[in-house]
Amino acid sequence: MSIKIAVIIGTRPEIIKMAPVIDEMEKRNLEYILIHTGQHYDHEMSDQFFLDLELRTPDYNIGVGSGSHAQQTATMIEGIEKVLLDEKPDMVLVQGDTNAVLSGAIVASKLHIPVGHVEAGLRSYDKSMPEEINREVADVCSKMFFVPTEEAALNLIFAGISPKDIFITGNTVVDACLRNLKIAENKTEMSFDLNKDEQILTLTMHRAENVDNPERLHNIVDAIMELENVTIIFPAHPRAVKNLKQYNLLEKIENAEHIKIIKPVGYLDFLILLSKSKVIMTDSGGLQEEAITLNVPCTTLRYNTERPETVKAGGNILVGSEKDKIVNTVNEILNNPQIYSKMSEAKNPYGNGNSSKQIIDAILDLYRENKLKISVPDDIMNIRIRKTAEITESITVKDFENQNKGSEIKMVFKNGEIIFPYSNLNLKDKMILFDALKST
Repeated sequence: MSIKIAVIIGTRPEIIKMAPVIDEMEKRNLEYILIHTGQHYDHEMSDQFFLDLELRTPDYNIGVGSGSHAQQTATMIEGIEKVLLDEKPDMVLVQGDTNAVLSGAIVASKLHIPVGHVEAGLRSYDKSMPEEINREVADVCSKMFFVPTEEAALNLIFAGISPKDIFITGNTVVDACLRNLKIAENKTEMSFDLNKDEQILTLTMHRAENVDNPERLHNIVDAIMELENVTIIFPAHPRAVKNLKQYNLLEKIENAEHIKIIKPVGYLDFLILLSKSKVIMTDSGGLQEEAITLNVPCTTLRYNTERPETVKAGGNILVGSEKDKIVNTVNEILNNPQIYSKMSEAKNPYGNGNSSKQIIDAILDLYRENKLKISVPDDIMNIRIRKTAEITESITVKDFENQNKGSEIKMVFKNGEIIFPYSNLNLKDKMILFDALKST
């Protein structure tokens, strides 16, 4: 197979979630190049991090460093364009919702290189979050959408994306957790000690809406001060430390016997910490996924989430930044065996660890069929109309579209619910919304 794939990564979560995809390409001897935008530019986020995850060193490092969103994006766009023009890949893969994803997707689409968006379709519907803008723009620029769940797939359909371009693969975070926990458990030393007899609550917070807001930050600190029945390990983000100090809260935490504030730890050590935790408290999107993958109940310090599947599955509770809500929820989880069992045994909505295989399978299928290239559609001048129909006969989505040439089913409805139009879905007793060619 002579396909050449460019993988764009820029932050630690992207590297983590792309690692199993890279493994899959290695396993199949596919040609690929790694482009690191360099948003995380210290030693741990560069050479050492790739060594820890048993990945090869990136072929290119744009070296964007820190800066405003505009500065980072402009530098990435310029650097990525030079690499893609030189390397001429058949496809570009991006992951998630960072400035690297935004930049890579824009550049590749302008060069008519198909973009595969891993973890596409996530939506918080909060446009004050820069990540939300990045997700939406990346999805506009993409050719293939690798979504973690059916809910994410429906988000894309509502945005006008063809179901034919959407692939429900699960989330590579599951692959990554299983892969990297094995690596972590083989480590002989850790950067911190864990008492086996302690109940551990791992706390992380870094989002501006929490750490830059003095009222929210005070509420969260007041809450964790009351949770004395659990040992709280807090790998503190530099931004959080700075503001805790500014608002005279840092000393309060440091003097609490049940709270251990530590420096941020390496990913592998952090994965061990998560796996040994009784509860996780976080405002991170990725940790909501990792918690349910590791069977650890999660409380999220936010009022919305682009991972609603974790809440629906029962493994995650949104507690916002209200002190009483945080304290009562954590105590209920710890003290009620039924609630704890329900949360820790919640079914993982992100799959069973074969997402990377499904992603590469889908890419290679399109490449073999010569459907990966960006070109003007043959029927671009045909007038299309949108129709609804109630189906009473037994017929699949694929067979309906074959019998009605030029049609494409967009949505399927049954008992008031919307269903993703899988090709083998039986349409009997369902309503459909579909595009069709206008009769001439």
